[in-house]
Amino acid sequence: MDNYDDENYNDGFDDDALAANLNLDLWKRLFGYAKAYPKDLVWLGIFAFVTALMEVAYPLITKLVVDAVANVEPGSSVNLWPYAGLYLACTVVIAISIGGFIWIGGKIRTHVSHDIRRDGFANLQRLSFAFFDYRPVGWLMARMTSDCERLSNILAWGFLDLVWGTTMMIGIAAAMLVMNPKLALVVLAILPFLGWVSAKFQRRILSSARQVRATNSRITASYNEAIMGVLTSKAFVREQANADQFGGLTETMFEASMRNLTQAAVYVPIVVTLASLATGLALALGGIDLLGGVITAGTLVAFLAYTRHFFEPVEQLGHWFAEMQMAQASAERILSLIAAQPEIQDSASVRAAIAAQLGQDGKLQQQQAADGGTAQIKKIELRNLGFAYSNGQPVLKDVNLTLQRGETLAIVGATGGGKSTLVNLICRFYEPTAGQVLIDGEDYRNRSLHWLQSNMGMVLQNAHVFSGSIAENIRYGRLDATDEEVQEAAKTAGAHDFISQFEDGYQTQAGEGGSRLSAGQKQLVSFARALLSDPQVLIMDEATSSVDTQTEQRIQQGMAAVLAGRVGVVIAHRLSTVRNATSIVVIDAGQIVEQGNHAELMAKQGRYYELYQHQSQSEASAQLASEEEVNTGSNQVGGNELPAAT
Repeated sequence: MDNYDDENYNDGFDDDALAANLNLDLWKRLFGYAKAYPKDLVWLGIFAFVTALMEVAYPLITKLVVDAVANVEPGSSVNLWPYAGLYLACTVVIAISIGGFIWIGGKIRTHVSHDIRRDGFANLQRLSFAFFDYRPVGWLMARMTSDCERLSNILAWGFLDLVWGTTMMIGIAAAMLVMNPKLALVVLAILPFLGWVSAKFQRRILSSARQVRATNSRITASYNEAIMGVLTSKAFVREQANADQFGGLTETMFEASMRNLTQAAVYVPIVVTLASLATGLALALGGIDLLGGVITAGTLVAFLAYTRHFFEPVEQLGHWFAEMQMAQASAERILSLIAAQPEIQDSASVRAAIAAQLGQDGKLQQQQAADGGTAQIKKIELRNLGFAYSNGQPVLKDVNLTLQRGETLAIVGATGGGKSTLVNLICRFYEPTAGQVLIDGEDYRNRSLHWLQSNMGMVLQNAHVFSGSIAENIRYGRLDATDEEVQEAAKTAGAHDFISQFEDGYQTQAGEGGSRLSAGQKQLVSFARALLSDPQVLIMDEATSSVDTQTEQRIQQGMAAVLAGRVGVVIAHRLSTVRNATSIVVIDAGQIVEQGNHAELMAKQGRYYELYQHQSQSEASAQLASEEEVNTGSNQVGGNELPAAT
């Protein structure tokens, strides 16, 4: 399980600093997602405004009714039907407006949530590999799920409550000041105390809520690690240890949540107490004025209703204000994720060249320009190539190679020597920190990144299979491929035989992450997918490490036809699979220590010779042990050992 801590992956955004003050510029940028739906915002504001006005109107109608009844002469009657009509009209209007703002608010929230996730996911697809090297999956999942949902709620319902609460408070304050300024000032005098109490409690509530959010991100990461690593956990009997670790996280979450709820449970009664105090003062002073004939009974009743409702929007707006403070770190992270620029992208000159080639049929010509037309890759040259991590630790140094079309380069060496890094540089998944990669004599940084990578086909050591049918996974290499082309690629890759044995054939569901396929079967599907894309450069990174010897031999038989007319790069652990390569390089500690074909390197009796001999002896010993095990088993029947044949 991953000991991932959300606070260690905050991209430099300090939660305390972000939450100390409300960052209006940040929220203006985020509010831009809601502004994309101006008509909905206008209607949301109208419904909230009308709802607040109706709530302000109810006590006024009550005042008129009470005063009308109080002023009636004994034995006389009063016509209350007009007031009943007003109540009914207000009720109908407020019912429509409440239904309207719930529908519009939900619509805006859904739109905003969709747009934020869309932009975040789209940018994640564009970002370079280096971005994901230091950001765990759980961190990204938390940003695009719970944090996104939280922000969309704030933008939709927070805007609604802002309009509703502001209208309510202004309307109530104006009505009270008009009816009786003295009583109005008594009620409004409670506000400074309420503001002071809110500031004190919101700081504490903010701290506990921040811990809840941070723990939630760690729980999300733990969920992900547990699911992705379930086989490893079972293999090493780590279930109880994982459960204990996860239990610790949930216990932390429980304690922080209870502390947050307790603080909120104390804060809300204080607000209610202050509101009751204001109501009591209004009742006491209003009662004295009523007895003195200064105010009417209807005015006192209206004041009591207004004091009860006046503090509702104060509490609600205070809640959203604190929520916005608590969510600022999440908002900053999401916006930074959406705005993040890939470290590797087309240069300004390439973008200008593509833009210059745009014609009336812009999209088609842009794609053609990005793809470099029908240009073929004839030669890839590595000149003094070097790469180092951001901490300065070198991985590759002074690598010089030439890869010709129609030839296959094999890369061998010890684990950690830099083989996969070299391939990643050729594909421009990372940028070299020294030297150049030239394609037909031109630095590949002066070519379109889309063109380069669309002409690259890769079969990785750990093949990834998506959920869906086997046919869909193979067709991922070229979405417009026909069923016949999919099957032809599978036959060439050696996958057709095992696919045909399934009841549903190519429509067999691979399961989540290819769970219904063996490691070797997933590798063959990945190989067929790469072949279907018909790349100019085919790279196989330990591609046959997960297949059995018989399947590997079938793949090797088809490799000559597959690599014909292409630039081939093969990283292999089994040296027997690279004997027919045009050129073999041995990499050790990031440098090329030997280069040549199989015969030349064996004749040198250097590093490659030692590796080959050692591996051959290991394979021979393993084969001998396997044969002895078979012979021993054949001499046992029903648990009784039979004498060996002489």
